[in-house]
Amino acid sequence: MPAPRSEVLEIRASDDIVRVRQRVRTASVEVGLGLVDQTKIVTAASELARNTLDYGGGGTAAIEIIDDGGRRGVRIVFEDDGPGIPDISVAMRDGYTTGGGLGLGLSGARRLSNEFDIRSSPGAGTRVMIARWK
Repeated sequence: MPAPRSEVLEIRASDDIVRVRQRVRTASVEVGLGLVDQTKIVTAASELARNTLDYGGGGTAAIEIIDDGGRRGVRIVFEDDGPGIPDISVAMRDGYTTGGGLGLGLSGARRLSNEFDIRSSPGAGTRVMIARWK
């Protein structure tokens, strides 16, 4: 069994979102997630990487293979120093958007993850953690 590992990827351009997707896919295969779970965590990561770029002005994605007493998974933490989210409860509602999209990015990422945590405040950036367990 491989040792837990992590890496931090910069998100500054659209190509970086593709790189995040690829690295999350690789990590999910490494921990043994099935195809459906791989697709869920990669999709959630893609949405959050796009939000980090579009709304946060860029940031980072820390991808970590985690092991909790034999249970393995993938955790990704997205962080930016953007304008922050004034009201997280409103932003988490399906259909809420400030960018003209479908408004399913944050709420969709929450549904696709086994763990989800968001912290943000105006002027202080945003931090979103997701995890998917085998």
